[in-house]
Order: sequence, then C-alpha cells, then structure tokens
Amino acid sequence: MTSQTTLPSPSLPHGVTRLTHWGVIRIQGEDAAKFIHGQLTQDFALLGTDQARLAAFCSAKGRMQASFIGFKQGNGDVLLVCSRDLLPGTLKRLSMFVMRAKAKLTDASDDLALWGLAGSATKNVAAGAHSVWAKHEFDSETVVNLYPAGDVPRQLLIADAQHPQPQGTPMELAVWQWGEVLSGVATVSMPAFEAFVPQMLNYESVGGVSFKKGCYPGQEVVARSQFRGTLKRRAFIAISDAQMTPGEEVLTGGDPDQPAGQVVQAAPSPEGGWTAIVSLQLSAKDTPLSIGGAALQLLPLPYPLLEDI
Repeated sequence: MTSQTTLPSPSLPHGVTRLTHWGVIRIQGEDAAKFIHGQLTQDFALLGTDQARLAAFCSAKGRMQASFIGFKQGNGDVLLVCSRDLLPGTLKRLSMFVMRAKAKLTDASDDLALWGLAGSATKNVAAGAHSVWAKHEFDSETVVNLYPAGDVPRQLLIADAQHPQPQGTPMELAVWQWGEVLSGVATVSMPAFEAFVPQMLNYESVGGVSFKKGCYPGQEVVARSQFRGTLKRRAFIAISDAQMTPGEEVLTGGDPDQPAGQVVQAAPSPEGGWTAIVSLQLSAKDTPLSIGGAALQLLPLPYPLLEDI
C-alpha cells in the first residue's frame, strides 16, 4: 500500500510575494464576457463582480491548454491570470476565435502587478472573507480568495504595476509555490500542456468546471468524462526526498515501463524534500510509487472530491 502522512511541517509562513511566474490576459469590449464564456469551462456570462472563477481552456479533445483565475472588472473588462510560460501561445489561440465579437485581447502582464498574500497579510473581504474565489476591490487593488495551504489562508492581489508592495513580511516565491502545491489546486504550465482533461486535475471539485453552461471547445469530452464513468486519473498531493519536476513520470513498483502518473506542479519544502501535485491513475494510488529512484508518498487531499454534480 502507498503510505499516507499528514501535511508537511512547518506550515506556509505568513507574508507577501510578487508572483512573477503568472501573467495576465486582458479582454476589452462590450462582448468581453460573452466571448470568453464560449471558450472556457466556467460561466462568465453570469459572473458577478464580487466573484472570480477558476477555469480551463481546452482543445477540441478536452485536453487543457491553459488554466485561469478570471474575473470581471467594474468597467466590463475581463482579466485572466495564467502561467506566464503559456500566455503568448494561449493569447494567440484565443484571439483566433474572436472573429466578429466585439472583444480585444492583449497581454497586460507588464501593466499589472500580481501579489500573493498569506496568513496575516491577507485582507478582510467582509462577508466573503472565508469564501474561496470571492473577489473584492479596495480602491486600486483587486483581491481574490484562493484555496488555503493547509490552514493558512491565501489571496491573489492585482494592482497597477506602479502600486506599492502590499503590507506584510516578504516571502520567497519558492515558498509561495510550495503553498500552491499544498492547496491541491494545480495551475497548468507548459509541461502539462494538453496532458489532462480538467477532472484529471480535480477541477470539477475546486470550482473549475460548470456543467450547466453552454458549449466550449472540448465540452463533450469533459462532460463524458464526468457522467459516463470514464475518468481513470485524479490529482493527488505527494511528497518525496527526490527533486520532482513538472512533466516527470511517476512509476509504480519502480518499473520504468510502468508509468502510473505525471508531476503537474512541484516545489521544494522548507523542511526538506519536495512536494508536488501529481495526476495519478486511480488503479495505482494504493501501490508502491516512486520518482527519481525515491519513494513517493501521497497526502490526503485538502478538499473533498465531488462524486455527483
């Protein structure tokens, strides 16, 4: 049996860090929300200004080409936060679908600053203070609640590039990225391009898929994976003494001819070793697993998986 353990210690420190590994696509025009609603796995047509959405952009075969944290601004613009290494290609692919829609897509990464807030550095979002994906605007700052890392709350803050650093103890980016892994909510980057349907990363369980909205690329495959019992992979949090790299294969029984999964996202633990989100075959989760010649242990997921929608 693959042994399970508790979350690594110490927990995510409290503090602030600049999120240079993420970028922003801005969509402007009166059809901004309508356009992106037809491209992603989440509902942007009915999205209020007090909420954000986790969403995926899929190929026609339902494979994720990018993932976003998206929201509307008061002026009607839509901002999509994604992995910076995928942004240029994603912007190009999305722009191909604009056609006659009154929407303009641009790379706004240099115009905006993205900050990660953890613990005591987070801002009080009134009634939605503990609601994941709640959004609030503080003058020139936009704050989105993220899934916590263990018991430490986390937020994404977006502001103009010239805006001063938010208050809080400075945190290294690598430590924030470790917290991203502990949250169990994966961000698709280049090594994971077209490797997974959304449910293989548990997106239906963390608010990343709407099964009630209209068509989008790959919708039939995503729906079939959910309702016909064809899903054979899930995302798990794992730890190992070996360094783990996105795209690296997880092996079962140490056999290089028996890959059981793939690393999606990984970061070094402050206490030593590495922590990763891995997408794993369900048939292998209770077998001995290894990576880089070292044993791999699975941690309990910090959220429940939805069996029924």
